[in-house]
Amino acid sequence: MTSEISPSGLSGRAGILRELASNLAAGDDLPDLLKRFLEPLLRMSGATAGAVRAITDGGDQLQLISSLGLPEPVSQAEGSVRRDCGVCGAAASGEVPVWSSDMSACARLSGVEFFGNACLRTVAVPLQHRGRVLGVYSLFFAQDEEPGQEIRAVLRSVGELLGLALNNARLEREHLRIAVMSERQSMAAEVHDALAQTLAYVKFRMPLLQGAIAGHDESAALHYSADVRRAVTDAHASLRELLTNFRAPVDPLGLRHALQSSINEFETSTGIALAFQDRAPELVLSTAQEAQLFRIVQEALNNIAKHAGARHAWLTIEQHSDVVEIVVEDDGHGVSLGEAGARTSHYGMDIMRQRAARLGGKIEIGQRAGGGTRLRVCVPSTSVVDTVS
Repeated sequence: MTSEISPSGLSGRAGILRELASNLAAGDDLPDLLKRFLEPLLRMSGATAGAVRAITDGGDQLQLISSLGLPEPVSQAEGSVRRDCGVCGAAASGEVPVWSSDMSACARLSGVEFFGNACLRTVAVPLQHRGRVLGVYSLFFAQDEEPGQEIRAVLRSVGELLGLALNNARLEREHLRIAVMSERQSMAAEVHDALAQTLAYVKFRMPLLQGAIAGHDESAALHYSADVRRAVTDAHASLRELLTNFRAPVDPLGLRHALQSSINEFETSTGIALAFQDRAPELVLSTAQEAQLFRIVQEALNNIAKHAGARHAWLTIEQHSDVVEIVVEDDGHGVSLGEAGARTSHYGMDIMRQRAARLGGKIEIGQRAGGGTRLRVCVPSTSVVDTVS
């Protein structure tokens, strides 16, 4: 026996589909959307209760994400069920709605009379998007009669629209996950640049301070103590800046001023002579580009201070057509080709490569002619970059 369709009923069913499609286009929150759609759907179909389940990321469970009319014990028992469970599992494994009068699987899970005489029939409709089943919605009926073809067609259309909604929600979760990972990497890079370098400098200075104290060299001890105090003050300021803005500060006077300040500090703190040649005086870069290049140079100089054993270093900026080239060299121990490859796994090198990649460029590291190490950064001067420095 099938139920008859009235003209007003057909109009109501079309209205449900229009409203559901409109809400999807508006990007409404999925749980709220499901709550709003279940009530008119139950009224249209004559069902006494309904539930929507999504296939979990692992693919082996059906998780209840919305329901209406289900007794609380049923909702709790069916919060998460196996993907192959009962009529819902059958619908999740196929592409068509599945009707059934056998409620034994549900009864075993819930143990309540709702799935006894009060519920004689159920339908489970797959939620599909482009041939992929993403979930199931179920309707429970107190009468053992199957709705007509028109209602069944509407049920399938609702399944397709909800499949689209689940797919959109899945994409949003994936985009959020990627954004969070990117933000974490960016924050890790900023912490490394702003704090790790300063703390490494303090660590380098502490043995000198201890030696001066042990040797009763008051002048040297005061000098090293002042270095440590200044570095700790800088680290504290950098940390406050990170906590406030989640990004490293950019020198308002531009890249050249920031580099000159770093050069002066580098020479004072390390004793290494650093020659700076600006061969692109007309170069104009965006604030984001300047910030990324400045941090790359900072890390390169920090590596020289910590690892190179150099007496001299050179920093050069050039522009060739629409490509900016920055070269940092030193006359230290140098690296072999094998060692240069190994250094690419160093955390600081990884960060420098990521920064260059944001600018659409690359970094090369190798031997310097005459001994030492040569690091070369090439980026397009007109590249499009993100806003995270």
